[in-house]
Amino acid sequence: MSAPLPTPQPERTPETDAFWAGTADGRLPLPYCPDCDTVIWYPREFCPQCGRRSVTWRTASGRGTVYSYTVVHRTSGPYRDAVPYVLAYVELDEGPRVLSNIVGCPPDDVRIGQPVQVVFCDTGAGSALYRFEPCSPTGMAADRRG
Repeated sequence: MSAPLPTPQPERTPETDAFWAGTADGRLPLPYCPDCDTVIWYPREFCPQCGRRSVTWRTASGRGTVYSYTVVHRTSGPYRDAVPYVLAYVELDEGPRVLSNIVGCPPDDVRIGQPVQVVFCDTGAGSALYRFEPCSPTGMAADRRG
């Protein structure tokens, strides 16, 4: 049996502070450019599409699909005892693809195109890591994790 995934505190910068503050509140905020209607990932002060600085924040639905993934069987450091675990790109319903983990199911059950829902894992330091787990048939997360 593998150990739970570690939940290290993310590095916060002025550009990412609103994002990590949102995850601590159980939200998945994404930068948005109202000038060109672009949802932005990775957080930044300007729109990479049009170059304008009118970026605001919108709370994402937290739903998406597995775009690509790998099952990690060997690693070092704090994740060493958590193998095997899934590292995946999730394509959010809002468009961006984010790198995260898939939790709440055996690694062999993860599939490309699988619907997933965000869950938040408290770091114990005023922020939370976003991870994803498979959706139940009703579209809700199958099993919420702390």
